[in-house]
Amino acid sequence: MSKVIAFAGKGGVGKTTVAALVLRHLTGKKNGPILAVDADPNSNLGETLGLEVTSTIGDIRETYMKDPQGIPSGMDKVNYLELLVEQALIEKPAFDLLVMGRQEGQGCYCMVNNILNNFTEKLSAHYAYMVVDNEAGMEHLSRRTSGKVDMLFLVTDYSLRGLRAVRRINSMLESLKLDVKNLAILVTRGPEDLSEPFLKEVAEINLPIAGVIPNDPELLDFDMEKKSLLELPDNSLSVQAVAKIMNEYLPT
Repeated sequence: MSKVIAFAGKGGVGKTTVAALVLRHLTGKKNGPILAVDADPNSNLGETLGLEVTSTIGDIRETYMKDPQGIPSGMDKVNYLELLVEQALIEKPAFDLLVMGRQEGQGCYCMVNNILNNFTEKLSAHYAYMVVDNEAGMEHLSRRTSGKVDMLFLVTDYSLRGLRAVRRINSMLESLKLDVKNLAILVTRGPEDLSEPFLKEVAEINLPIAGVIPNDPELLDFDMEKKSLLELPDNSLSVQAVAKIMNEYLPT
């Protein structure tokens, strides 16, 4: 079973950027194959990695629901859907990427979801690590990892609004029946010394701060130049911050 590292937080706090930076860290360690999963409907993990995404799990689900009888002759629906998932998997030398994509439309998706969920879980068993960029609600996480998460980072920028979103996400964990081994807050675009009001809010949430990723001008430069964050230099401020966090919370 792969080690699951997941990220959740409200939109705009840098969650996807952090997921890409953690993926960069893990690929540099070369401790086994890695599956990156973009489970945010606003899918842009591929962009931060310099990859073009042409098919998602959501696309597969909608295509099947529009024409359930459109299965090739001699193939059952389970094998057909599993084949489509394999074709949607973006395979790179250091990692593979699977994008969940759009949310469900109208109608009953139970059967097709069960097939897709079972296959993605079987797929993840072939990887040493699974890095999951989640939507704030984390429904994908609860459905596709048997509820077991080795490290869940609740990501916030340096704002009280971001922290309050973290509080709400933390409060819903029990209802999602997630088995989280390690749970911590990760702060993006923060100063070296966090303010008293910020730390007071953190104390009320009662979770540790895994670390702070400072403002890194190189992140903006890479975004403007449409360059993969995997190409960031080792001396990048954000790369060094993530390495410190990972070495403490998930040493490899």
